[in-house]
Amino acid sequence: MNERKTSVFSNGLLWFGAGISIAEILTGMLLAPLGFAKAFAAIILGHLIGGVVMYLAGLIGGRTGGSAMETVRISFGTQGAKLFAGLNVIQLVGWTAVMVASAALAANTIAAIGVSWWSLIIGAFIAVWIVMGLKNLSKINVVVMAALFILTIVLSLVVFKGGTPQVPAGDLTFGGAVELAVAMPLSWLPIISDYTRTAEKPGLATAASCSAYFIASSWMFLIGMGAALFTGQDDIAAIMVQAGLGVAGILVVLLSTVTTTFLDAWSAGISAESLSAKLNGKKTAIAVTVIGTAAAILFPMDDITGFLYLIGSVFAPMIAVQIADHFILHRDRFAVAADARNLVIWLVGFIAYRLLMGVDTPVGYTLPDMVLTVVLCLLAEKAKPTKQM
Repeated sequence: MNERKTSVFSNGLLWFGAGISIAEILTGMLLAPLGFAKAFAAIILGHLIGGVVMYLAGLIGGRTGGSAMETVRISFGTQGAKLFAGLNVIQLVGWTAVMVASAALAANTIAAIGVSWWSLIIGAFIAVWIVMGLKNLSKINVVVMAALFILTIVLSLVVFKGGTPQVPAGDLTFGGAVELAVAMPLSWLPIISDYTRTAEKPGLATAASCSAYFIASSWMFLIGMGAALFTGQDDIAAIMVQAGLGVAGILVVLLSTVTTTFLDAWSAGISAESLSAKLNGKKTAIAVTVIGTAAAILFPMDDITGFLYLIGSVFAPMIAVQIADHFILHRDRFAVAADARNLVIWLVGFIAYRLLMGVDTPVGYTLPDMVLTVVLCLLAEKAKPTKQM
């Protein structure tokens, strides 16, 4: 699934589309109990933390030219990295199901033809995007992103057109809100290098990708939070219907879901290739789309907070180990089967994240967990320096 070199602009455009999604709006609604000022601060702080980590993850792929799971080999070895590649494929199937399900529910509120039918329609569009591939989508993406940009402005005007904010009841803390905002960019950590690896200018392309995602995702969170505060609604599709955004609403739901979920399915194919050379990336991506669509039809996908935290607990310590190895220690374990030391450190980081979920900090769980994991890497290297291969 190798592609030609990509420009800074095309990378930014790709990730702007990734940030515009119904899932982001729905997650933003969860922050409304904090009130506008605190929720806004949590959104920005969370996206800053997640965005910086996302940038470092993407920069590793841009510098080395390796896909996301190939860069994992540098820290965990060729066999050790397969653990994360397998987990990544599973979480991407889950994300595909979540995105299709949330979009189908929204679309059915606007045009009631049945949630299952909408799931099939959305899944079909994602499959078409996969068949076309990144190279052929570059020009189409310009048109799609322009349309999404305009439609998002319209949606913003509908949500923030006035009225007195009504803060809903809830027990969400500021730290919990920050973590929800961190979780979205964090979910892209095991993916972003799949796209920055082909960049003509890796540093600039990665910065453009993360900046575009920061803007789009924060914007979606604000729309969701604003919708809950200013309209009293917890259903963004119902707001679109009340505002008379019939066709426009369908376009927002369909285009935003396809441009985001396509990346999940496409990266699942790339991760699958790192598991076995016998697997075809594009065919696997289509299979992931089919499985995700089926799961969206068969299983409830109405609460994704636990799913977001699970992703964070797995991939935050993973990327922390990579950051320590690549940027500080300059370790390269690509040639070994498995780096037991880093796998143990990752496991400690995973457990620490789950324990930190019971501790309310102003910056959430991800940042403390990653700092702890990096410190463990440095202490381990100091205690027993790595022999050069």
